[in-house]
Amino acid sequence: MNRRALLAGSVVLVAGLRRGMVAAVAGAAWAARAASLAVDGPAVQRGRRLTFPRDHGAHPRARTEWWYLTGWLGADAARPHEPTHGFQVTFFRSRRAPAMPAGPASLPDQAPPSASAANPPSPGRFDARQLLFAHAAITDLAAGRHHHAQRFARWNGSAGTGPDRAAHDDADIVLARWRLRRRGPTDAALWSTEVRGVGFALTGSFATAQPLLLQGDAGYSRKGPEEQQASHYYSLPQLAARLTVELNGRRFTAEGRAWLDHEWSDDLMHPLAVGWDWIGFNLFDGGALTAFRLRRADGQALWAGGSWRDGVAAASGAAHVVRSFDAGEVRFEPGRRWRSPSTNADYPVVWQVHTPAGRHSVRALLDTQELDSRGSTGAVYWEGLAELLDEAGHRIGLGYLEMTGYSAPLKLGG
Repeated sequence: MNRRALLAGSVVLVAGLRRGMVAAVAGAAWAARAASLAVDGPAVQRGRRLTFPRDHGAHPRARTEWWYLTGWLGADAARPHEPTHGFQVTFFRSRRAPAMPAGPASLPDQAPPSASAANPPSPGRFDARQLLFAHAAITDLAAGRHHHAQRFARWNGSAGTGPDRAAHDDADIVLARWRLRRRGPTDAALWSTEVRGVGFALTGSFATAQPLLLQGDAGYSRKGPEEQQASHYYSLPQLAARLTVELNGRRFTAEGRAWLDHEWSDDLMHPLAVGWDWIGFNLFDGGALTAFRLRRADGQALWAGGSWRDGVAAASGAAHVVRSFDAGEVRFEPGRRWRSPSTNADYPVVWQVHTPAGRHSVRALLDTQELDSRGSTGAVYWEGLAELLDEAGHRIGLGYLEMTGYSAPLKLGG
């Protein structure tokens, strides 16, 4: 064998050994991660006790997650129930399905293995296995205008890596200089946000006024007929909001009320579900009302739920009474509809909602509150400020109505 052939054979041998070593390292990394997940169990599990402040933070093992902040502002302190503006700030996280080496290191909640030993995945700290999104909107009731913006970035899941990130030990999400953050003890925390879109900006704080509201069964919220269709879900109603708003060249500071939801899930949507309808209302007596339904393509409910918490306890100092709703106890009946001129989606903007807390009317305060997020999450949905009326037609609360899957079936996950 001549020297050239010997050298070529050595190069092939070294390259093969190197590929084998890289594949082994990658496989070992995934095996270690699989062992860790096997110890921890699934990201969402009935009976798991939520612990704070840890569960305010990100849960990168869960497939989808969001921190959802909505509320209203009023210009006149003497008329706190007459809003002038609505606002929404939502941060989303989605775990991408990674390509993993074949063999026993593959994880049950991940995509099927697709990488070969010659082309192994990169388990390094700069491997972007997470996607971060953010949406922000302001509804100007007097002008009849709805302003919104969106942001998007890749993230490797490490709490301290990169300018776009989400902390694991508490709520602190940063994306393209937008931010949502929580500080202080759980029962007296101060949340803050800062977002800036084209023609508008929001900066301010939200003071905790009531205890956490654990949705469903102690924070385990079913979302479908099968047990795995569930999320961990809690709410913070009746947040005292104080925001500085920049809108169309004008700057002002106003106060109001806000609502925050934090929810994470591995499998939220049943295959037959095309979207959902959801309401979250701060009641004027200090209470809170939540209701939702997952909807089939024919418009019928596939699953439903929600909760009610009394407001009397806030004044008396007694423990709050909380009533969680079973799937068969919630009914949404659509009323007047509005068709979007930009997407042609047809939304019910008036509803009758029946729950164990009573029969209520829900009415959008502005029809044109659709968000087209095809530039980030890919979804088109309606999200807007609405009022809650009792059976006599009196306004008893303000909050937000969300409707998804009316333009096209909603798809979640990375």
